[in-house]
Amino acid sequence: MRAVIHLGLLSIILWLGGCATQAVNSIDSLTSPEDSLDNRGWSLVWADEFGGDTLDRTKWAPEVSCWGGGNQERQCYVDRLENVRVEDGYLRLRAIPGEHSGPSVHMEHPDYPGETVTQPYTSGKVRTRDLAFWTYGRIEGRIKLPTGQGAWPAFWMMPQSSVYGGWPLSGEIDIMEAVNLGARCDDCAGSTQENRSSGAIHFGQRSPNNRYVDKRRPLTAQAGQAGLPRDQFHIYAVEWGEGRIDWFVDGERFYSVKADEWFTDAVSKSDDPNAPFNQDFYVMLNFAVGGAWPEGANAGGVDASAFPADMILDYVRVYQCRQDPDTGRACMAVDK
Repeated sequence: MRAVIHLGLLSIILWLGGCATQAVNSIDSLTSPEDSLDNRGWSLVWADEFGGDTLDRTKWAPEVSCWGGGNQERQCYVDRLENVRVEDGYLRLRAIPGEHSGPSVHMEHPDYPGETVTQPYTSGKVRTRDLAFWTYGRIEGRIKLPTGQGAWPAFWMMPQSSVYGGWPLSGEIDIMEAVNLGARCDDCAGSTQENRSSGAIHFGQRSPNNRYVDKRRPLTAQAGQAGLPRDQFHIYAVEWGEGRIDWFVDGERFYSVKADEWFTDAVSKSDDPNAPFNQDFYVMLNFAVGGAWPEGANAGGVDASAFPADMILDYVRVYQCRQDPDTGRACMAVDK
């Protein structure tokens, strides 16, 4: 992992001092079943525990756009308290019915804001773009996901600089996505209702010849939490090192992808075997409504009765491998 941008030594000291007094979200409480993160060599370098009552804008920048994410999504992302709120130790991204008009292109588009378009929902999306970004490390969040047909929460990463070109030539890392939780599911093992999250990467050639690999995992019940597994908090993480990315839910590794399974059309594999996943990426959290994937799955479409709904974040933490910051591999789980 490379340097965190705009995170000075003083802020680290102040943050750690504040954490020492917080019993609920203390770093010491976080261990994975196979071993503690500290024993495996991971050191915390950046975090937001969502204390206080306002979004920390030295860490996160809300997105403002109505372009639909390239997936025909139905929300406008807005920067207002109804949709992006920090309270009671949590960040809440809320999707709310109601028409809203805004920019027709994304915020990095050269023509932003472009024409005005109207969508039937508003929601929240926050990013660390230009504020904090990393090459390699463990990135994790403790999240309670929204349910309902058409609900599409995501915890993911995009390249800070598109070194290899526009999407997907410079890659995309999806730490967690879930669609339609609780909706009818005809192919969910042991359940008639959707109860899976997924991890993925996107890469390859320009659309429509883009590629991805992914894996879905049923959510399981967590001790001490009420409700069905899909209604509980879970810890979603990736451990990303040179030439390998591993995905975890609640400390269990369920997926691993190596460099021979990805590529970018921008450079030859022999010249740059780990491209595009060897550059700085930033973190995003968002709650989309509808879009091609959720609307084409499960019961289909968007169930308006499922909204308003919240994606709830307890924390986001980023770790660096102490003994191997340049590749991160020394701290990753043993590759069986």
